[in-house]
Amino acid sequence: MYAYIEERVMNVAEYIVEHEATVRAAASKFGISKSTVHHDMQVRLKGIDADMAERVRAILDKNKSERHIRGGMATYIKYKGKTPAKKSKASKKNKPIIL
Repeated sequence: MYAYIEERVMNVAEYIVEHEATVRAAASKFGISKSTVHHDMQVRLKGIDADMAERVRAILDKNKSERHIRGGMATYIKYKGKTPAKKSKASKKNKPIIL
């Protein structure tokens, strides 16, 4: 394996461990694809540093188990406040409703 690939694999692995980063965050940080990060962490890292591979695997498994929560929270934040509660016409004009 080329030296630059080994260096990249170790840099990405250290980043994931230090920041408990997702694959997407690591890929964005290093300017590589998510597929490359997956391949580096699942295949190449085992041959370079097995201990680091176990630590990275634990973090990626944790991230995978939490992804449905992260997606739900992202949707909640995205739409929160975008559709205000409807007010009656009377309350907008500050006039009392006469029945």
